[in-house]
Amino acid sequence: MTPWGLGGALRHSRLQAILAVAAIGAAVALPVVLVSVGGGVSAHELANLENAGYQIVISASGIHGIENAHALAHRILSTVASTTAASPVLSIAIDAFTATGGPTPILAEGVIPDQFTPTLGPTEDGLFPNPLPLGDPTDDLHFDNGTYVGPATYDVLISTPYESASGVKVGDRLWLGPVANRSQAIAYNVTGTFGVPPSLLGPTGAFAIVLPLSDLQVMTGYGPAPSAVIPDAADTIEVSVTGSVATNPSALNAVRAQVQALVPFYGVSSLTQEAQQLQSASSVLTGFYLALSSVGISVGLLFLALVLLRRVEADRRSIGVRRALGLPGRSIAAGILLDGIVLAALGAIVGLVAGYLLVESIATWAKGTVKEAASLAVFSPPVLAALVVGILLLSLLASGVATRSALKIDITEALR
Repeated sequence: MTPWGLGGALRHSRLQAILAVAAIGAAVALPVVLVSVGGGVSAHELANLENAGYQIVISASGIHGIENAHALAHRILSTVASTTAASPVLSIAIDAFTATGGPTPILAEGVIPDQFTPTLGPTEDGLFPNPLPLGDPTDDLHFDNGTYVGPATYDVLISTPYESASGVKVGDRLWLGPVANRSQAIAYNVTGTFGVPPSLLGPTGAFAIVLPLSDLQVMTGYGPAPSAVIPDAADTIEVSVTGSVATNPSALNAVRAQVQALVPFYGVSSLTQEAQQLQSASSVLTGFYLALSSVGISVGLLFLALVLLRRVEADRRSIGVRRALGLPGRSIAAGILLDGIVLAALGAIVGLVAGYLLVESIATWAKGTVKEAASLAVFSPPVLAALVVGILLLSLLASGVATRSALKIDITEALR
């Protein structure tokens, strides 16, 4: 084959080699970006699931579809062994009014304070005061067995982004209402603040508040029956279990089955199931990324095959002379295969470097969700090594086309 030299006669050969390396590099860079970013996002979401403070989630169809949330939470704790907390959560957008300002839409979360805190994971736990300064820890006084006639504390926690934007501080009063009409708002005492964890796959409730579940239910019409739209409503109930059960998939599944038996018409899932589903989805996505990249890889390998064929044509006479001198065909084939592997290896290295630099550039200079996704990228050595090995093996096919052409050269014709 034509050597990699510095002479002017070899300039065209060198240009072909550079283009082949560039084609392979571009083909490799695409899966590097897709797999590293996609895998990083999946790993991030999986870590969030694995580090959550709760292990079982009860949900219902429709809006705020869980009925009798207080009673159900008590029943779970009293009848299902190994459960340590059952936290109903009701999330509704309401309006907040400062002492002088107009309405500001804000995400309100109604919780039972002493049940909410144990279901926080390590990331969220440090963002909230412990215990939550929301008056009655059990929320039983105001709830008063579903009558909602007990004394209400009217305490509220505000998020730090809302605190910064509104100027409301701990000790101030904040008026909360279901609509943008101050006359229907009730004054609450701001007793604390909490941070807002980052969220990649969903919107972040930067302007958010946390208040007792019964307070939010009465405010939004989900309180006393029979006038309530849904009596004692909640969106989810998050259940935490003892540590020995939390790390034992079969024991956790048994607890999940017991909870499901209590609420046969609601959905009950464990985070272990969700983690398994996420892992399966991640594997499917990785396969999709590689399939999508196969088009570019095919083009790159086709270009490599054309470059090697062009070299065979340029070295046609030299190959004929070597064959006439008795050089075995396997020696000529080895030279062509080596050329193909070298070009493919150089292209793979260029692709790895280009993909890494592209992801780092996006993570540095992009904005919003794209920037956050790129910052989570994980460059897995085994995956990248498998990609490079795959490229090298596929290059043997491209080299085989050129080898077949070289071995079919007629010695007599080549020496004319």
